[in-house]
Amino acid sequence: MKLAVVGGGSTYTPELIDGFARLRDTLPIEELVLVDPALDRLELVGGLARRIFAKQGHPGRITTTDDLDAGVEGADAVLLQLRVGGQAARNEDETWPLECGCVGQETTGAGGLAKALRTVPVVLDIAERVRRANPDAWIIDFTNPVGIVTRALLQAGHKAVGLCNVAIGFQRKFAGMLGVSPSDVHLDHVGLNHLTWETGVRLGGPEGENVLPKLLAEHGDTLADTLRLPREILDRLGVVPSYYLRYFYAHDEVVRELGTKPSRAAEVAEMERELLKMYGDPELDEKPELLAKRGGAYYSEAAVDLAASLLGGGGSTYQVVNTYNRGTLPFLPDDAVIEVQAAVGHAGATPLPVAPVDPLYAGLMANVTAYEDLALEAALRGGRERVFRALLAHPLVGQYAYAEGLTDRLITHNREHLAWA
Repeated sequence: MKLAVVGGGSTYTPELIDGFARLRDTLPIEELVLVDPALDRLELVGGLARRIFAKQGHPGRITTTDDLDAGVEGADAVLLQLRVGGQAARNEDETWPLECGCVGQETTGAGGLAKALRTVPVVLDIAERVRRANPDAWIIDFTNPVGIVTRALLQAGHKAVGLCNVAIGFQRKFAGMLGVSPSDVHLDHVGLNHLTWETGVRLGGPEGENVLPKLLAEHGDTLADTLRLPREILDRLGVVPSYYLRYFYAHDEVVRELGTKPSRAAEVAEMERELLKMYGDPELDEKPELLAKRGGAYYSEAAVDLAASLLGGGGSTYQVVNTYNRGTLPFLPDDAVIEVQAAVGHAGATPLPVAPVDPLYAGLMANVTAYEDLALEAALRGGRERVFRALLAHPLVGQYAYAEGLTDRLITHNREHLAWA
C-alpha cells in the first residue's frame, strides 16, 4: 500500500507518522511519500519521520519529494494537509477582520472565507493531477476549511472524504471521563465542519445507552472550562457544542479578547520555529511534547482509521467524516457537505440516520450552508461581488457595512493568491 501526504513538510506530520507507526497493523503501509514544495522543511520532517519508523520497527519506506506528480503516482490514498500562504496568510486572516469588529479566525467568518478562496483552486488542481495519476485513489482532506474544500472536491467528481479531529477529540475526552475505551464511545455528532454539536454520547454503538446527561451532570464544569462557555449554557442546551461555536455564542466577547493578544498564527509560527529546530536533531526519534500544543490532537488516529476503512484494510466501522448530505438532514440540500457519523468502507462514506435536529441548531446550520454555497461560488469563479455576497450571508458578518469593509480588506490582503483580483 502506498500513501502520499501533500503538505508533508508541515510540522503536523510527525503526529501523523507516529500514528502510522503505532497502528501499522490497521494500515500496513509499504511506501509513504511526503510531498511539499518547501524542501528545507521537508527534509527536516522527512528525517524525523524515518527515525520514528525505525524506532518503532515499521518496515515501510518513507520518501520525500517536491514533485507532486511523482509523489502521487501509484498512491492508493492521498492526504491533503496544505496551507496556502503559510502562517503569514493565517496571521492576516486572524487580524484584519478585527478592524471591522468581526472575529478573526482561520476557518470561520471572513478569515475562513479568505482561506477558502486561496485554497480551493489549489486543491482542485492537486486533485485533478491525482486523478490523472491514479483515478482509483482516495483523497482524504484535512485542509481547512474542510467542509468547503470537501464540497469542491466532491462537486468536481473526485473520490474524496473530509476529516476533522474535533469528534475524535470529544470521543477521547468522554471516554476518559467515563472510564471506558474510546472504541466503546459512539457520538451523536451532527452539523457542518467546525459547526457541530454532540447531541448524544452512546456506549457500545449507535443504539447504545445515551450517557450525555450523566456527563453534563458530573463533568459539566470541566467541559464548560474546555469550551470556554458558561456551565449554565451547557445545562440549558443539553448538548456539547464544538469549541468553534463560541465564535457564534460569544462573538463580541471573543472579538474583545482577540484584540488584546497576539494572533494564534503568531503563537504557532513561534512553535513551528522551535519544532523545526528539534526535528533537525539527528538524535530525536519520537514526536516532541511541544507538538501537542501545535494542535491537531488525535489527527493521526482518525486518519489511520479512515484510510484503513476506505482501502478495505479494517479500521472503524463508524467514523465522523465530512461527506454529502444526501437527505440525511432534510432541511439542507442533498449536495451540502455535513459532518456526521458515517459507515465507511471501500465504496466511501454513507451517513447514518440522524434524529430530528432542534431548530436552534438546524437554523444556524442552514444559514452557514447558504454561506458555504456562496463561498464556494466565489472560490471557483472569483469577483468582488461574489465575495461581498458570501460575507453578507455569513451570520458572523451579516451587515452590509461590515461586508463592504471586509471585502476590500480580504482582496487587499490576498491579491497575490487570487488570480482574478
